[in-house]
Amino acid sequence: MVDINPWSSEVSTDYERIIEQFGLESITLSQIPNPSLHHRRGIIFAHRELGNILQAQSRGEAFGVMTGLMPSGKMHLGHKMVIDQVKWFQEQGADVTIAVADLEANATRGYSLADCRKIALEEYVANYVAMGLDPERTNIYFQSMRPIVQRMGFTLGKRTNLSEFEAIYGFKGDTNLAHVQAPLVQAGDILHPQLDEYGGLRPIVVPVGVDQDPHIRLCRGLAGKTNWFNVNDRKNGGLRITVSVMDENQNIVGGDKATVKAVFASIVDALKGLGYSDIMADAKHGIVDLPAATQRDRYPIRMSLLKLERSMGGQGLLQPSSTYHRFAVGMTGGKMSSSMPETTIFLNEELKKMEKKFKRSFSGGQSTVEEHRRLGGNPDVDVAFQYLKFFFEEDDAALEEVRRGYVAGDILSGELKQMTIDKAAAWLTELSELRAQNAHLVDNFLAPDAR
Repeated sequence: MVDINPWSSEVSTDYERIIEQFGLESITLSQIPNPSLHHRRGIIFAHRELGNILQAQSRGEAFGVMTGLMPSGKMHLGHKMVIDQVKWFQEQGADVTIAVADLEANATRGYSLADCRKIALEEYVANYVAMGLDPERTNIYFQSMRPIVQRMGFTLGKRTNLSEFEAIYGFKGDTNLAHVQAPLVQAGDILHPQLDEYGGLRPIVVPVGVDQDPHIRLCRGLAGKTNWFNVNDRKNGGLRITVSVMDENQNIVGGDKATVKAVFASIVDALKGLGYSDIMADAKHGIVDLPAATQRDRYPIRMSLLKLERSMGGQGLLQPSSTYHRFAVGMTGGKMSSSMPETTIFLNEELKKMEKKFKRSFSGGQSTVEEHRRLGGNPDVDVAFQYLKFFFEEDDAALEEVRRGYVAGDILSGELKQMTIDKAAAWLTELSELRAQNAHLVDNFLAPDAR
């Protein structure tokens, strides 16, 4: 059994087992519009309900992408991979929300809020600007300056308990309570963009490494527990809608017969608005059946019911979607981490230091030139090749040519490293120039409550 922990320094890369164990769905490339290199190369390998996002896009409806940053270190190539994905979603039509986790950095890592702001703006947002995010459709906020995030975390907290946290995160009796609070605040981060004042009800996708899936599972579970109306598969085909009675809606959906009948009439009216005519409502047993509905109908039905819930006073929260990417290997062959400078390339890295790191990086080549010419290299473990694949070579055909040459022994390890150094140097140089040219735009990316 695979153990996934967002705070662990050890991360499983048994992706097939992770998909099976945690109920993820594999990415189907043919369903992705304008696939990025991360999609084409299988770097983004799984998702939860990405179909909601794809349907919204195909229908010309609003959708968003959400991510966050921890303002306690320097931005490195692992962070670039997430922002590349955010940018891709934005290019497909998404609005972007980015949380600065300054409360978490303050509570768990001891940074002052002032230091968090300085790091966020100078180290992260400056690079977001240089990497081409659109300021017109990007909103960056600070947890400490958006109280609704904390209020939502507090409200959602009553939907869970310590036993669930132990099951999801492996928390024990000696767990720091800041670690217990942080996921609830993060749930507020992920869910609050659906509120009317922050963009309204729409699907939100969160691109993450698979180590962050515990947060996604918790957040999806919390959102689902708030829903008044649930859409499930029907045994004989089609979909079935059931009603959840809870403290908040007891007087509305669990009241007298006349009140309940009115609720079910509203459900039927909402479904008729979607074009269904074969609606079988049974208020007595608390169900509404749609025999002809398909799985593709699930998303518009859910959205219609969430709007209805909001009109009745409920929260109407859609479970967030998520995508999962493979981890880029660290320079030394292990995990990439900003706390271990030798394992990664920072986005403001001096070119000489970058070159030195690549020359010392883990190689998939043979021990001698003669052996390498005869046996070839292994690109799957070679750091230089993996960095071309993940970050620096946009052309699939060119990457494949390098791979074949390395496997055949025609390209030596030193030559491969130099190729990557040259590509990385060009990219870092251009990024540095764009940071300087666009520094005046940083404030434009900040939400009004972050200025």
